[in-house]
Amino acid sequence: MTAHISPLPGRAVLEISGPDRVAFLNGLVSNDVSRNTPLWAAMLTAQGRYFADFFIFPRSESLLLEVPEILASAILPKLQRHKLRAAVAFADVSADWHVYASWGGGPPEADIVAPDPRLPEAGHRILSRLELPAEDAPETYAAHRIALGLPDGPPDLEPDKTLLLEAGFDELGGIDWQKGCYMGQELTARTKYRGLVKRRLIPVSLSETGVTGTAILAEGQEVGSLRSVAGGLALAMLRLDALGKPLLAGNALLTPQLPSWLHL
Repeated sequence: MTAHISPLPGRAVLEISGPDRVAFLNGLVSNDVSRNTPLWAAMLTAQGRYFADFFIFPRSESLLLEVPEILASAILPKLQRHKLRAAVAFADVSADWHVYASWGGGPPEADIVAPDPRLPEAGHRILSRLELPAEDAPETYAAHRIALGLPDGPPDLEPDKTLLLEAGFDELGGIDWQKGCYMGQELTARTKYRGLVKRRLIPVSLSETGVTGTAILAEGQEVGSLRSVAGGLALAMLRLDALGKPLLAGNALLTPQLPSWLHL
């Protein structure tokens, strides 16, 4: 079966090199970089809120980070501030790589091809030095990932606001609970073990397209906001106590489509 292949123009690629690269990054992100496999992970603020998320691809001499392009210019200075005496170097190598997603069949050959570590149904992440033939538009991939409930950086995830457990990082393998300390770990652990999650990022279907505004109302009260939208689908950050109530965004009725992986 031929896979769908879509370019992802909103992504950038950063490189971390040097002998201390694994230990250095491991102290900053939510997943265990020492496993030496492609990972999805987040970097948090000191207060335990979302700062950035990215895919990590280990190579023989470096780590490649596929990141939301909108956050790339903020990630590099943050890495530099935490470098201290670590033997690491950082570079934006986005000009060297084309980023793609493929799903629904076997992926094409390319320099780096890895299963999306979040869900098998998500397909593959691809980094290629050469441009690949891709018949699907980025909007087609957006609809695919939204239906699966997968976030894609901002606007799905809000820097300085979103908690990892609100956005499915636990169920989707973006957190290693056994690894050592990392920046923001304390709040993430407290949120999990004290059951403090009050809202979740959830796929919803829209009764009409072209919704204006992002506020979601239930019985006249604001209970959430729309994030990514693709046609008649969207991701919504919703208060859990609003599930089961009629939900409106503008004139559109919202119907939650809870994915099987999501544990409420």
